[in-house]
Amino acid sequence: MENEKEKEKQNKNKQTIEETMKCPKCSSTHLTKDYSRAELVCEKCGLVIDAEIMDQGPEWRAFDSEQREKKARTGSPMTYTIHDKGLSTTIGWQNRDAYGRSIPTRNRAQLYRLRKWQTRTRISDGTERNLALALSALDRMSSSLSLPRNVRETAAMIYRKAVRQKLIRGRSIEGVTAAVLYAACRQCNVPRTLEEISSVAQMKKKEIGRNYRNISRRLQLKLLPTVPQDYISRFCSKLSLSTDVQAKTMEILKNASNKELTSGRGPTGMAAAALYIASVLCSERRTQREVAEIAGVTEVTIRNRYKEIVNNLGIEIIDYR
Repeated sequence: MENEKEKEKQNKNKQTIEETMKCPKCSSTHLTKDYSRAELVCEKCGLVIDAEIMDQGPEWRAFDSEQREKKARTGSPMTYTIHDKGLSTTIGWQNRDAYGRSIPTRNRAQLYRLRKWQTRTRISDGTERNLALALSALDRMSSSLSLPRNVRETAAMIYRKAVRQKLIRGRSIEGVTAAVLYAACRQCNVPRTLEEISSVAQMKKKEIGRNYRNISRRLQLKLLPTVPQDYISRFCSKLSLSTDVQAKTMEILKNASNKELTSGRGPTGMAAAALYIASVLCSERRTQREVAEIAGVTEVTIRNRYKEIVNNLGIEIIDYR
């Protein structure tokens, strides 16, 4: 009886430690699981809080991606970028069974029919077909713009909401997909200009903007306006400029916003002009044409914003052309 009570106390202590995840001696939350010794150790005082902990990882080792795929017993995680969320199965086209043996010739016709009906049942109705076409176009545009995974997932979620509220009827799939991608970029603070979206989608900016305004209003998307600082890191990377130029550009834009020079101006134009000024001041000059091509604005816009910033902030540029 005493041994059982002691075991119950130990189990309760383990549960409370796992729930709170604090060191009982110094109350530190920096705990490390040392799987080589199967111990839970406090990083601050070195106290061994728990011993013989269970390793939750796989019991096998893999030295490359091919071995990892062969030994893994689970599928890929659920994703909204596939119309069936990646939860369906696919009958492979290799005429082999689960053990690697070749399937007899008399059974191959039956297997072919199974494959055909399996592909038909994956897309059962018009909504599934619409999602399949739209999400494939969304993935293509995202790859062309080199967008991260979270932006793709967000865009897929917005498109699914638009389909549920029947906002796609009477509009082209490409136009709605481009508008959804533009909204996802703004929501995830990964701004892309309408020019970039329209060039990838091969559509006019006017149609994309119309669909974007309709979707954001009907779905009540809370999107903050973009600021010039959001574009600086990407523009500097494309122009191969140093971090000094980037820091100087941020400083110029901060002073310009304090004097309300950025209000009522396009963010890309302000970012391009400030970047051009910073490149001249830091002796890493880039021409106005190079900056304009990267920012997607005209050279006239850069010159106008350039004059406003230089005159109002009192920046002295000795040699500028």
